[in-house]
Amino acid sequence: MKNDESRQLARYIMTTGKLIHDRIVTLHNPHFGSGRHKRALKELSLSQIQTIMSVYTCGQISMTALAKQMGVSPPSSSSMVDRLVDKGILIRERSQNDRRKVMVQVAPSFKTDIQTIEEVILLKFVDLVEKLGHETSVEWCDVLEKVKTILDKKPPSDK
Repeated sequence: MKNDESRQLARYIMTTGKLIHDRIVTLHNPHFGSGRHKRALKELSLSQIQTIMSVYTCGQISMTALAKQMGVSPPSSSSMVDRLVDKGILIRERSQNDRRKVMVQVAPSFKTDIQTIEEVILLKFVDLVEKLGHETSVEWCDVLEKVKTILDKKPPSDK
């Protein structure tokens, strides 16, 4: 491919990816201000929501891995987790396998609220899949699998 064509395709992929991301964020926000824990989940920043969802997706994650996953420094990650621990949304504790590691997880009392938010988002994607049709959705999954494979490869400096 020519460089200009590659840039044009890359820009389209980037902006469409951002559109999907922004749509997910707009689905998260109203639900984070409702439910049993309305007060604690109200007025969370986008970074806090992303932190909560990252921890929730992993089930339990070390502080080091969370910082790396979110692309922030360990002190930034620690500061974000501190605020969410203060709100009672996350729990921070030492690993039972390695006492040097600090692990983070979603507080059990918040898991139902977060599962509800995930279900709302999943239903929106089900609607999208149905509108796209089976064949296009399968093709999209094939492309995403190739993208995931490339992104999962560690750069030589990480080995």
